[in-house]
Amino acid sequence: MNSRQDQLKAFDRLLTIMDELRAQCPWDKKQTMESLRHLTIEETYELGDAILDGNLEEVKKELGDVLLHIAFYSKIGSETNDFDIADVCHTICDKLIHRHPHIYGDVLVENEEDVKRNWENLKLKEGKTSVLEGVPQSLPALVKANRIQEKVAGVGFDWEAPNQVWDKVQEELNEFKAEVTAGNQDAMESEFGDVLFSMVNYARFLGINPENALERTNKKFSKRFQYLEGKAKSLNKPLKDMTLAEMDVFWEEAKQFSK
Repeated sequence: MNSRQDQLKAFDRLLTIMDELRAQCPWDKKQTMESLRHLTIEETYELGDAILDGNLEEVKKELGDVLLHIAFYSKIGSETNDFDIADVCHTICDKLIHRHPHIYGDVLVENEEDVKRNWENLKLKEGKTSVLEGVPQSLPALVKANRIQEKVAGVGFDWEAPNQVWDKVQEELNEFKAEVTAGNQDAMESEFGDVLFSMVNYARFLGINPENALERTNKKFSKRFQYLEGKAKSLNKPLKDMTLAEMDVFWEEAKQFSK
């Protein structure tokens, strides 16, 4: 691995290149924080894909793309004298020191849960009116549900044991089934949301990240379906002309290749 001196040189190289691009490249000159926003979101998702795929070479590349965006926003901020990369670094450093009094102060903790609880309490002392203020409204619903539950659990609003959460899942499933039987579309949607929320909660108690779990299943399903498509193509038979029984043969084959 690189020495700290080499790491700092590499970071300085990135900042120098960013200065040059902002001054000389027509595309880079034109960018604003608003124009970069959707690209940053895209890069973050690409990093997430690389992490789930376990491809460390891609993780390295995607981290570079995300780091470029941080340097880019900081460069734009410096042009209006609002902040630069040093301010960004010092801000997160100050926050980390303040939020870790068990490392930089005299607070004692026994476990990870104590750390998370202290973190949320400190945020409230900093002027936030709700622990949920730190949950972005634009997060995908599944990710948001998980973060909401983590946040409220951090201040003690939580179940005591996994079996209690599972009982809640069963309760919500029964309520959803009742609305399906009644045929009330709006109530079905509401109860289905409750089922998902309770399942996310149960996953949290089992140490499962629901977003990662669902994405693994998405990828697994896609690989199996693409195998099915390939087999159908080799037979010169469109999927729409195959029976479910015929497709199921290839689906079972695909399961041997994608667990």
